[in-house]
Amino acid sequence: MNFQPLQYIYKPSGHPDAYTLLLLHGTGGNENDLLPLAADLSNNYNILSLRGNVSENGMPRFFKRLGMGIFDEQDLHFRTDELVAFIKGLAFKEGFDASKIIALGYSNGANIAGATLVKYPELLAGAILYRPMQPFKDFTVAKKAANVPVFFSSGKADHTVNPADTKVYVDNLEKMGFDLEFHNLITGHQLVREDIQLSAVWLSQHFGR
Repeated sequence: MNFQPLQYIYKPSGHPDAYTLLLLHGTGGNENDLLPLAADLSNNYNILSLRGNVSENGMPRFFKRLGMGIFDEQDLHFRTDELVAFIKGLAFKEGFDASKIIALGYSNGANIAGATLVKYPELLAGAILYRPMQPFKDFTVAKKAANVPVFFSSGKADHTVNPADTKVYVDNLEKMGFDLEFHNLITGHQLVREDIQLSAVWLSQHFGR
């Protein structure tokens, strides 16, 4: 496979047994966007923040799309494999535990985090999905998850995501075996303080930090 490296920022926590927060930005963002949010959650995690390798009219993304809300699933499969291969190699290079990664993604970043959950259900220790959409129309998976905790927050006034599709996605993740905590907040596609507060509590409950 012709995988390419991703631009990244890595900040070790100084704790040898620390989990690593994998930060995945939204469309038009970069590896700096979610660093302040991660600092609000905790200072006890390693931080690995990536920039997507796809450019859409100059805006970084993690995979291509064919139109608004229509994913190029062939590219999504490739980019998910590319991202996972990169993270596994980087774990050795930077010295973090590849079995203790918690993905934190917003919008496009949440979608590739979801694709990683579906394709590699054994990889992530947990995931925080802000404003996600179901990554693949066909949700057939070869392996079920073993109660991996997932935080999922949607916006009731989010016009980019169909509420019925969100319900299907939530149901599918639960059927896969993920331990899902779902919140439907009174907001749109943008993140609000409640997203951060709820996910901070979720992190503390599941990972003790």
